[in-house]
Amino acid sequence: MSEVTQILHAIERGDPKAASELLPVVYDELRKLATQRMANEAPGQTLQPTALVHEAWIRLVGDEDPKFANRSHFFAAAAEAMRRILIDKARRKRALRHGGGQQRVDLDDVDVASPIDDHDQLLAINDALEKLHAHNRIECELVKLRYFAGMTLEEAAEVLGVSARTADNYWAHARAWLFREIKAKSS
Repeated sequence: MSEVTQILHAIERGDPKAASELLPVVYDELRKLATQRMANEAPGQTLQPTALVHEAWIRLVGDEDPKFANRSHFFAAAAEAMRRILIDKARRKRALRHGGGQQRVDLDDVDVASPIDDHDQLLAINDALEKLHAHNRIECELVKLRYFAGMTLEEAAEVLGVSARTADNYWAHARAWLFREIKAKSS
């Protein structure tokens, strides 16, 4: 059992010191994930990896005692928190820049596996991800872990509890599904 999982179990048992022990143990890994994700953001990005980690941490633990089953569950939740922060930021920027109106996105050159440098593209992918979640939750989680948390295929497979080969198949299907969904929406 990893140290993270042990601390998470202590938190669940009500140990008052356990929650304060969690951040120092996971901080470096969260910072690494945030740095990888921020490297894919548009130049001139004002949000820094440290701020992304801190905001994700606040969303994860907030005023409540966090409930995570294990290390994998925690990092999946962290990836989701980072994704939501970036989506919220993109929506705020678009609202300011475009008066809140939707802008058509040319998706012929968009590849969900490559960095997104436009907030409208990020929001289009987020909308498609929400639809994918309704059809195939595990593929949606895989995309979030790979794209928004910057995990490798092998790391994401471990978090999801599937083999790397299965994750590779899910990744190929999810990318194709998302591309079709985004392209259909833009037509």
